[in-house]
Amino acid sequence: MTVVLHWFLPTSGDSTGLVGAGQGAAHDQGRGLPATTPGVVRPPDVDYLAQVARAAEESGFAGMLTPTGTWCEDAWLTTAALLRETSRIKFLVAFRPGVVNPVLAAQMAATYQRLSGGRLMLNVVTGGEPVEQARFGDGLGKDERYARTDEFLAVIRGTWSEAPFDFAGTHYAATGALVRDGISPVPPIYFGGSSPAAGRVAARHADVYLTWGEPPEQVAEKVAWVRGLAAEEGRSMRFGLRVHVIARDTHEEAWAHAQQLLDGIDPEVARRAQQAMAASESTGQQRMTALRGGGSSYTDARELEVSPGLWAGVGLVRGGAGTALVGSHEEVAELMGTYAEAGIDEFVLSGYPHDEEARTVAAGVVPALRRRGLLPADDDALVGLR
Repeated sequence: MTVVLHWFLPTSGDSTGLVGAGQGAAHDQGRGLPATTPGVVRPPDVDYLAQVARAAEESGFAGMLTPTGTWCEDAWLTTAALLRETSRIKFLVAFRPGVVNPVLAAQMAATYQRLSGGRLMLNVVTGGEPVEQARFGDGLGKDERYARTDEFLAVIRGTWSEAPFDFAGTHYAATGALVRDGISPVPPIYFGGSSPAAGRVAARHADVYLTWGEPPEQVAEKVAWVRGLAAEEGRSMRFGLRVHVIARDTHEEAWAHAQQLLDGIDPEVARRAQQAMAASESTGQQRMTALRGGGSSYTDARELEVSPGLWAGVGLVRGGAGTALVGSHEEVAELMGTYAEAGIDEFVLSGYPHDEEARTVAAGVVPALRRRGLLPADDDALVGLR
């Protein structure tokens, strides 16, 4: 049993702490932090993002998740700019199906594959923040958004594989859909969501189902749920975990760093962020919040250890993936092994700041994973998914 490792591209800005631009849901209620908040020490300009991308590539990560949303630079444009700054790392481009036509998306993906030599992966994000959805003119309810995503993925796959492709649905219609010269290779589709509607869409269309860092037993339950739904569709898929990581030479050093990150959070900032995230329609976001009981005021990092080695401090101020694996390199590798036993095949990791932390994980955690047989022994083991 081996796993694949990916890193994260901080297109909303990077920092040595948790507080700064790109606070996700905290922005979307109008009560979050402005992009000019002090502490955002590394703006997301192309030079810095190229530096992070090269660090991830040189460290051997297979791909980089690039987020979507108002507070991020556009994922398609940013990663296209970074193709000439890198040579082999793939980009997991996140985008919302409700704001682009599926045939155009199929064409964009085909062009990307030709220009990049096949380095595209797609992360389809249905969306769960009402203010963010409204900002893009999307007034559909949650179940309707997933129904639209279902149609979107049917059209994009049909355009790639059944051209000329015809489709007539509630949300989309296409006649003779195709892309010039087809697409090769077909990019894998990553998809997440914890609601029943999300599970059904994942079962029909996803190549990799992504979930956030809940305790291993909860992740195992979710994997079993989605795997069962996929089996009903006559399909199988891989499973990925999106989680932060704080790994150091010793257990004490790792937790001291978690404490440092917590100490850098203003309680009022955390309160505002939690108030904003409480309005989320995302079942996954609700599950993240529930891990720590929804509180926002903590002084001891260990109070936020919601499962052995799993720290919920990130979610105090950041929407989305709100937990981190914390411990020595060996402890983090062991915990990743536990997740692998729960059914996880791929890990999408991140840490603040993303440049240095990519190299820290590569220098410490990766050798520990190899010793456990979770990564092949050769230096190129992480490169490529297929």
